[in-house]
Amino acid sequence: MTTTQVDVKQIGEEVQAASAPFERLKQELHRVIVGQDDLLHKMCVGLLSNGHILIEGVPGLAKTTAVSCLAAGLRTKFQRIQFTPDLLPADLTGTLIYRPQDGTFEVSKGPLFANIILADEINRAPAKVQSALLESMQERQVTIGKETFQLDDPFLVLATQNPIEQEGTYPLPEAQVDRFMLKLQVTYPTKTEERLILDRMGETHPLTLIEPVMDPAEIVNARKLVDLIYIDDRIKDYIVDLVQATRDPAAYGLKMADLIHFGASPRATIFLSLGAKACAFLDGRGFVTPQDVKNIAMDILRHRVIVTYEAEAEEKTAGDVVEHILQHIPVP
Repeated sequence: MTTTQVDVKQIGEEVQAASAPFERLKQELHRVIVGQDDLLHKMCVGLLSNGHILIEGVPGLAKTTAVSCLAAGLRTKFQRIQFTPDLLPADLTGTLIYRPQDGTFEVSKGPLFANIILADEINRAPAKVQSALLESMQERQVTIGKETFQLDDPFLVLATQNPIEQEGTYPLPEAQVDRFMLKLQVTYPTKTEERLILDRMGETHPLTLIEPVMDPAEIVNARKLVDLIYIDDRIKDYIVDLVQATRDPAAYGLKMADLIHFGASPRATIFLSLGAKACAFLDGRGFVTPQDVKNIAMDILRHRVIVTYEAEAEEKTAGDVVEHILQHIPVP
């Protein structure tokens, strides 16, 4: 065995042990959430990758419930912020309060000072409020007046939003959307799942109690292991090719230049690597496969590719563009 093979085997054994609490977490979430396996799996990926998550779907699909249950399964500080049209940036970050007794200003910290933030219906607040999240999401810090405060680790923003076509919504600024590692789209349950939802939740007091199964230290230690997971150079090249193809499709023989206005940012490259490692971790492996990349690519790229008016006229979405790229870029 080579040194690399020995390391991968050793890391794999450590990963198998460290991934067990995440499996218990998903089992605990399924006590309340029916179906939505992909949503719960990808929320764990975001937690492991230190990446924020945007969850989109029509009202009533348990988006808020899923995030609340995730927070309840972790022994961390949770804060829910309901985004409304009259919300102000200071309602998120906090503000300075004047003390007339001694003529000084005192810092009053806002709800962002927590570990898990649920930004509920984030696109029902105007852009100036949404932009108040930018610093906290990227630098993990908040500036109030002249002081800058570091946020506790882990710090994760899970935002829910209704589709843009819904009444009373504001589109998120591109800079904000790019800071979300994943954009997950929640769909309607199947007939079988909906019957199970009826059996489980068709009461005036349905089961919503989740037992906490993980500490912040376990999350931080798991992230250290994710960083050690082996990813081959050919898979790294594959990741770069996927992102480059969104910017210059002609270089890869794809006739899509008239459909793409802006391609994915370098954040996409970083998140594809981290997300693939997190997928390997949750599968109990110490190495990344190309399928790990493909499994996470749509959720990382779909909100970073901006399509042209021509694409909209042809009823082509960013998801269609990403799907075409995934089908045509050679897999190592």
